[in-house]
Amino acid sequence: MKTMIHRLVLLASLSLSAASLAAGGSGGMFESGSQDPDYAAGEAAIKAKNWPQAIASMTQAVQREPNNADAENWLGYSYRKSGDLPNAFRHYERALAINPGHRGAHEYLGEAYLQAGDLVHAERQLAALDKLCWLPCEAYRELKEKIADFRKSKAQ
Repeated sequence: MKTMIHRLVLLASLSLSAASLAAGGSGGMFESGSQDPDYAAGEAAIKAKNWPQAIASMTQAVQREPNNADAENWLGYSYRKSGDLPNAFRHYERALAINPGHRGAHEYLGEAYLQAGDLVHAERQLAALDKLCWLPCEAYRELKEKIADFRKSKAQ
């Protein structure tokens, strides 16, 4: 009986590891491991909060590698941080078209909806993250907190 339980626990943990790899984009910063020099320059610009440079670099990375969901996500992030929500939405949607399980894109898209005052769509992204995160994950927690803060600010 003990051996069977150990096997089940091992199988479950292996499944979780495989699921998290398949889901991609955990919501944490800079996990793609891309060797693209423009992607690396974009990451550095994001860390420095240099949004014009981040946009320029990530745009080049996306042009070279159009199926890079992480680069599309960071491009959306950079546009959102620079105040350009239409382009942010466009790139988050592209990231999710490439990888529907990209947790970072769901989180940041939810934050963009909050920035636009759209609580309903932000909550839809939270629901998507709830399905993607078998265990509590950073992207889910962060978006949940931002939604709670948004609600508090609207209640005042």
